[in-house]
Amino acid sequence: MAYTNIDDPSAFFQTALYSGTAGANNAITNDGNSDLKPDWLLFKHRTASNQDWYAVDSSRGSTKGLATNTTAAETTSSSATKDFQSFNTDGFTVGTPEDTNATNSIGTHAAWQWKCNEGSTATNTSGTEDSVVQVNTDAGFSIVTATAPSSNGHWSFGHGLGVKPDMVITRQRSGGGWWTWHKDLTNQTTYYLGLNTDSAQTNEANMWGGGMTSSVVGVSSPNSTLANQTYVAYCFAEKQGYSKFGKYVGNAVVNGPFVYTGFKPACIITKTITAVEGWGIYDNKRLGFNVYNDALSINSQAATAGGSNYNFMDILSNGFKMRRATYGPNQSATYIYMAFAENPFVTSTGIPTTAR
Repeated sequence: MAYTNIDDPSAFFQTALYSGTAGANNAITNDGNSDLKPDWLLFKHRTASNQDWYAVDSSRGSTKGLATNTTAAETTSSSATKDFQSFNTDGFTVGTPEDTNATNSIGTHAAWQWKCNEGSTATNTSGTEDSVVQVNTDAGFSIVTATAPSSNGHWSFGHGLGVKPDMVITRQRSGGGWWTWHKDLTNQTTYYLGLNTDSAQTNEANMWGGGMTSSVVGVSSPNSTLANQTYVAYCFAEKQGYSKFGKYVGNAVVNGPFVYTGFKPACIITKTITAVEGWGIYDNKRLGFNVYNDALSINSQAATAGGSNYNFMDILSNGFKMRRATYGPNQSATYIYMAFAENPFVTSTGIPTTAR
């Protein structure tokens, strides 16, 4: 049985849907566990087709933003009307810019939130270069900042998870691709995906240096990093009943594959590794019912694809099932995915959640 150590996943992950105000301080309160103070947030204007994604984390600070759909450099805003105002004990506050707070007449917003360690960081010396790590080993999540050495070649930085990660997303803060590693890529040291592109997996010799271990992320200059540049990395390790990282093969028919996770997903992110298709993100809030669970693409400015013409998937008590025969998460191709729980299928005491 799929026992869990995390009976309330909303303590570590939540999706928030909210209306923009264009005001300087729009405070959003989560509707799940009130103890979730987010540390990494992804924002998207749901109905605008020309708005970038906006990513912020508590390690870099509330003034630092990155767009997952571009290679643009990290932005810095210190004004009272900046995109992101604060990480709150029960949510977050956004400012006036349209990326995070456009008026409701233009449309609504979504924010996907992961809790790590409420901004508490420490120096990690496990790699060839020191890193600054914020980590939550219970949730299997760490946020890492590190600086590449001045010389080219293999190097590494500590991630703090205590186990080998299942997925790592890295980004040069001064601009560049979102180099992404997943345990189910064809080769774990040479293949990568770009979070900002719809390209299939790419083979690059020595991309990940010495590879991933229980203590470090392996990288390589000039393949995945550049000399003297600063980086941020988001590292994930699977936790039974809370998170799952794996792969599946699509079949391009409405009776698509079922993917077992051992929990009811709150969020699912998919990417085909053998064909050209964008990164899809699905959750239990948009629309929040089967079979029309809406999609957004993390690498695109496009608005939500949703409604009765977009029957992407069923979100079930112990996994998810593909329901679309054309583009999206069910082409005749191999996909990787990451998923986070709404409810575990079986609690820490062995009781099925349907019996509670």
